[in-house]
Amino acid sequence: MFELETPRLRLRPLATADVPALADMLADPEVMRHSLHGVCDEAATRLFLDWCFDCYIQHRTGPLAMVSGESDEFVGFCGVSPEQVKGTTEWNLGYRLARPYWGQGLATEAAVAALDHAFEERRFDSIIVLVEPDHAASLRVAEKVGFSRFDTLSFNHQPVRLYRMRRSQWQHKCSASRAEAELPAILSK
Repeated sequence: MFELETPRLRLRPLATADVPALADMLADPEVMRHSLHGVCDEAATRLFLDWCFDCYIQHRTGPLAMVSGESDEFVGFCGVSPEQVKGTTEWNLGYRLARPYWGQGLATEAAVAALDHAFEERRFDSIIVLVEPDHAASLRVAEKVGFSRFDTLSFNHQPVRLYRMRRSQWQHKCSASRAEAELPAILSK
């Protein structure tokens, strides 16, 4: 498996030792208010973890634990994993944060790293994100990382927005960001 690093986070495969922190997060009704699967007990958390392990083995990708780069504390998870949508397997970007870490830009930071790995290292052609229309924070994350157009559909009997990004869109976005970052240095010459 692989690990990713961002300025404030380390993303690594989830492990059995993460069960207490993961179970606490997935049992929090506020964290899970917009979940398409609802609040999880410890047994459901362990099933989720088993599914993550299967993703790692079968697909070499999946939800990764987000841990603080400073304290190594569990922050949440983020990653690209397979999702069945209308009978088709799609690569879905998913993210979830424990409540103490909300509003700090950590989901956006992790999502950028996960997308970069998925598009550049794994060479996925297309990635989706599924978000409930009233989940404002998750919609902001999706839009900040570059998802823009969406379709509305029913998923698990709930209305969702399905955003899609292609590798070419990601590469264009990254090129534009690099050019923007280099502009002050060019202008100062």
